[in-house]
Formats: sequence, C-alpha cells, structure tokens
Amino acid sequence: MRKLRIQASINAPGRDACEKPSWALSAGQPPAVSQQPGTVYAHVGQSFASRAYDVLIVGAGRMGAALAWQLRQRAPHLSLLLAEEGGLPNEEGATILASGVWHSDVPDEQRERAERTRALLGERLQPCGVLTLSEQGGVPPSVPYPASLADAAVLPGLRLDPRGGVYSPASVTLDAGQQAVRLGADLMLNVRCELRGGGQVALHRLSVTNTHQVVVDHTVTVTAAQVVIASGAAGPHLIENGLGQPTRHRQAYRQLPRLNVPSGPDSPVVRACGFVLRPHSGGYVVTPPILHPDPWGYQPVGGRLAGVPVGLRREVVDSLLPHLEALPALASEALVVGRSSADIPGAWLALPEGGWPRWDRLDEQHVLLLGGPHADLTGLAVAEELAEALAQG
Repeated sequence: MRKLRIQASINAPGRDACEKPSWALSAGQPPAVSQQPGTVYAHVGQSFASRAYDVLIVGAGRMGAALAWQLRQRAPHLSLLLAEEGGLPNEEGATILASGVWHSDVPDEQRERAERTRALLGERLQPCGVLTLSEQGGVPPSVPYPASLADAAVLPGLRLDPRGGVYSPASVTLDAGQQAVRLGADLMLNVRCELRGGGQVALHRLSVTNTHQVVVDHTVTVTAAQVVIASGAAGPHLIENGLGQPTRHRQAYRQLPRLNVPSGPDSPVVRACGFVLRPHSGGYVVTPPILHPDPWGYQPVGGRLAGVPVGLRREVVDSLLPHLEALPALASEALVVGRSSADIPGAWLALPEGGWPRWDRLDEQHVLLLGGPHADLTGLAVAEELAEALAQG
C-alpha cells in the first residue's frame, strides 16, 4: 500500500553544512530571493482555501520539481502551486528509483540537451566514468576490463566515457522542490489531482484511517491559467480521463534488481546488451531494457525461473536469458531475484512517444511534460525549455 507522506521539511535532512546548496543545480549564480517563501501543505490539518494560480504543476517528481524551480527563477511574478500525491519525492514514483546515470552517448539531436542537463547538475554529478561493452572492438590498455561482470571473449569491445557519471535523481528533485518553495512556490503533498478542463483541477487531499487505509479527506477545486501535467506514467491517463484527449504515450513497469558483485567508490558504470549496471552500496543496481509497454490496468507479478517462482517479472527474465553468456554475473546467485514482485524494487515509468523527454501543448491551458527512460540524460534541460516557454507567455 502506498505510504502517506505526513511531513515535509524545507531543509534537507542530514545535509552536511559544507555541501553545496540547492542552487548548485544551476550553472549560474545563486538567485536573489526578494519574495516571501511559499507555503508547504503537508497534511489535511493545514487548511487550504480555493484560489486561482497562474501555474499549477501536477506531479513533484524530477520533471515537475525541476520545472517549478526553473519557472520561479524566470517568472517570480507568476503564482505557482506544485501538487504531489505522495512525498517529495514520491516514495513509489520512478524518480526515487531512477539510475541517475549520465553519459554522452546520445543521438546528435539530443546532444545539446544532454550537455545542458550535465551543466545544470553541476557538482551533483560524480564523474566515475561509464564503460560501454560491445561485441566488436578492443580494450584500451589503460582501461581495466570489468571481468567480474562480463566475459571479454563475448564482449571484447570497450569504450570509456570519462565525463560520464552518477547522481541521485531523488536528491536533485528534493533540492529543486525546496528551492522552488524558497522562491515563492506553494507545495501541496498527499493530494490526488483530477483534471476537470478549463484550467480547473480538483485537489483530493488524502488522509490515513486508523486501519491504515488511504482515503480522500476532502476536496478543494482550484483554477490555473496554465496546468502542467508532470505526473510521469500517470500523466497520459489523467489527460484521457479528465480532458478526453487520447495520447500516443505509453507506460511500463520497470524493476531494478540488485547484483551483489563487489563495487567500490571508483567503480565505473557498465553498459552492455541493453543493461545498465550502476555501482551502489558496495554492489550494483541493474537497470534492464524495456522490451515493450504494459497495458493500462496491468498488475506486476513475479515470473518463474527454471520452474521456481521469483520476484522478477517474466519480461525481465526474458531480457536476461539471451545475454547470460556475455554477462555471467547475471546468471549467478549474486543477482537478487526474490520470491515475489514485492521483493524487487520497481515503479511505473512513462514511455514518451519517440523515447526521449518532451513537453507537448495540449490546448491553451494544458501542457504535458514527460521524462521517461532517458530522463537521466536530458530531463532537466527539457524542463528548463518548458519553463522558458511559460515565462515568455
């Protein structure tokens, strides 16, 4: 069951005093804050009166929080509400489980956005390097082969991106949301949004019963001149239900199993056969390729491996089987397969048409903003582009 985030802090918990502040996400100087901070509505005990906003952003994941932060920098005169069904970031959303891997191996048409995203990340990005393995080529003498993960006889080609690295999308989201509030944006957590057309949005504020059921406590309707739907995989569904507009965007449930092969602070990210293996907490987190979208209403269930029930979906197992010779670590007991799907971290992921982060204007009052599988690479730049467009009117 989804947890209800009851509290929200404007100061990040546990942040070291020497850590660079949240405006470090920008490549420029810290913004001058002349307006009053916004209000954080974390639970139903905080009264909220219906009012009109210039901009309402549905979803405070990576894309929505980044948009709020960028928009408050560019257009502080616009009133803004950032609304999120869970916490900041959502404990069950795609942002908190995202790999957070940046590399420069992108199509030419996405290169400028990728470089801009890297600049916006600033010192948040830890340049550990990204290794890409392939069936052709050789290994540069100065680059050690990741023999604990892959078979050099099957994947002899190796290419190192020394500028590639890792970061925490959850931390970036938290900082962006906090900075937006400091710059005057209102933030409402634990609220389920319903689009009603004409810029109207019903805010269903959530509470928890004494039997731990999440229920709607009360509903407030607000109006906004611009409504941005940035709720990830749920976005297209909200639009179809609330605005009657079908979209060509899809969704998929992505699991990220753990691989208990030792890694260190200097271990690079490894990309091979469509998989991404990111060093994390002394091991690796495995991001498998997405084979196909999942239909609306699908409930993720575990599959079977050699006749034994496991937590990995059948789709993940199918993606593993052709590459076990090339990546023998994935065929070992080091891969955590679980006993049910609840044992494997996973989340719904938006699949934008075209595959890359984008924003689409739906009508004069509604905009769809999507991240998807490549949000690590270009998501912040796309959010910045939309902020610039909204600021210019």
